[in-house]
Amino acid sequence: MTMVEPGDVLVQALVRQGVREVFALSGGHLDPIFQACAARGVRIIDTRHEAAAVHMADGYARTTGRPGVALVTAGPGVTNAITGVANAFMDAVPLICIGGRSPLRDDDRMPLQGMDQVALMAPITKFARTVLQPERIGEYLVMAWRHATSGRPGPVFLDIPIDVLFTPVHEENIPALNAHEPERRFVPPPSAIDAALDLLVAAERPVIFAGGGAMFSGAQEELRQFATLAQIPVMANSKARGIVPESTALGYGNFALASSPLAQRAAGGPADVVLLVGARVGMFTGTGAHSLIPPGAKVIQIDIEPEEIGRARDVDVPLVGDVRDTVRLLRDRALGRQFRDHSPWLQGLASSKEAMRHMHDEPAGREHPIHQSRLAREVADAIAGDGIIVADGGETSIWMTEQAVVLNAGDWLSHGYLGCLGVGIPFAIAAKVAHPDKRVVAVVGDGSAGLNIAEFDTAVRHNIPIVVVVNNDQGWGMIRHGQRARYGAARVVAAELGLTRYDQVAAGFGAHSEFVTEASEIGPALRRAFASGATACVNVVTDPNQPHATSIAMATARLEEHEVELPYYGRKKLVPSA
Repeated sequence: MTMVEPGDVLVQALVRQGVREVFALSGGHLDPIFQACAARGVRIIDTRHEAAAVHMADGYARTTGRPGVALVTAGPGVTNAITGVANAFMDAVPLICIGGRSPLRDDDRMPLQGMDQVALMAPITKFARTVLQPERIGEYLVMAWRHATSGRPGPVFLDIPIDVLFTPVHEENIPALNAHEPERRFVPPPSAIDAALDLLVAAERPVIFAGGGAMFSGAQEELRQFATLAQIPVMANSKARGIVPESTALGYGNFALASSPLAQRAAGGPADVVLLVGARVGMFTGTGAHSLIPPGAKVIQIDIEPEEIGRARDVDVPLVGDVRDTVRLLRDRALGRQFRDHSPWLQGLASSKEAMRHMHDEPAGREHPIHQSRLAREVADAIAGDGIIVADGGETSIWMTEQAVVLNAGDWLSHGYLGCLGVGIPFAIAAKVAHPDKRVVAVVGDGSAGLNIAEFDTAVRHNIPIVVVVNNDQGWGMIRHGQRARYGAARVVAAELGLTRYDQVAAGFGAHSEFVTEASEIGPALRRAFASGATACVNVVTDPNQPHATSIAMATARLEEHEVELPYYGRKKLVPSA
């Protein structure tokens, strides 16, 4: 009888799912898995913190549409992983987290790192289990994979007790299971599709809001074809930016443009029909008085989960089904339909998008102090749509959002509903691992940089040439500016950081480093960083007294009525939260 190591059973199951790399942090509980990875040619990117390993698996999924895999050791390894798992759960990102565990034989004996890890993970995963028999490890991996990728995707968790993982099994006792992903044929009835098309055909200013469901269902080509056929602009959230190229008249980021006064003035009004494509209604879509769906607009919603239809907003035409196949059906049934002329609407959106990109040109033209919009523009121009941008930080991500031009889904990675800082460097490492031929740049706030700065070591050790740009405004910018707006400049508390040389920290790990204090130095420093072919850090000292309007709006809205100039909304009266 042939005996097989359980670690090899797991790795063979991963390989059958197409996994070629995993993100991990060393731990004795995982040694059999590491040994099997080495033997089977599965690349291990070992990190300096478990949170970073899970963020990397998350970022891998966001840029590829396929689940990322993280391995973490028992006890503190699993607890450190929780933030990364929660981030994926909030954004419905498919992720496989596998944890070590104390031995089954020592349950209730107070062993080292003995805790109920499944109970910790259950509220933030779609599926969480302990594997009790070594021969069933592959079976549970396949089961977990199906949960991660079926319906609305999300993270899953398996923990494997050390005594289970170190007990060889008879090969003939291992169930022969492979991945089984059924063909997606779950689509709305033709009558519902036709009702949606009736609204779109009659619309003067229709718009598509694309979310993570469009990305993870693989709907990019179908959505591009439908948008082109109907000449409907596509706006996208952070999980779907670039699903229609933003260099074209049909591609946009940020849903807010649909109700922007800039666009209304240029195009004769806000959007009148909104098609939600795998996008949930929440903070990033706007709810209540701050909804980014114009109040008078008709709403069509495509979602694979029936209970998601109509969240916080009545829907005129619900379309329950797989996003990719539903959009394909929309495209096919739209053939021969005569849509209205949308050119005034498209021209208005295009001019508004360009105006917003240039709204800070005057202060951005100064040499010193460097305006954050100038930094964001320099980065966007350096990538020029040919690469992946990761944006991490409160205000930093907003400045970058305004300037980026994204051409493909998966080429923009940023924050979601958890608002988790520190993802920038891990996301960038994962994106480069997934797309070794693409340039990858992470733009991070100096606050965010500190959370996972040791991952420069990971990138250097594994020869992963990413460029990390630090927007160094010497503080937690969004918090600092909010406190100044609420309490005055003299009452800023726990929001200052100082002029830290992050470039020197990165250099200590072996990275190429640049320190920039003048605006004209940004472009040359970026070019040198990319040309180095190495992991690089460009530390840019920016204006500590330059808030983004969004920070001021968020702060003042909690106190009293204010009129605040917002970049996407124009002048808007904000009322305090209840």
